[in-house]
Amino acid sequence: MAQRLLSTADNPFNPFTDFDQWRNWDEQSGYYTLSYLARITITSDELSDLDQSQAIDHAVAEILEENITGNYILVSEPSGTN
Repeated sequence: MAQRLLSTADNPFNPFTDFDQWRNWDEQSGYYTLSYLARITITSDELSDLDQSQAIDHAVAEILEENITGNYILVSEPSGTN
């Protein structure tokens, strides 16, 4: 199954292939998507890796459902990068 990451529709960079540029653009645009995701994710060091992953997936789903800026999207991993 291909991985997908949270992004915004207007970010011209792919977080899989150009993470540093993606993050710089995201923060310069005022989204701070990684910080937003961290605030929404309910997690703990005591959770297993699987439970941590599920907590992040749940937070991403919540962000996409609420979509407060109207442009949060999931970006698929480009084929051939895994």
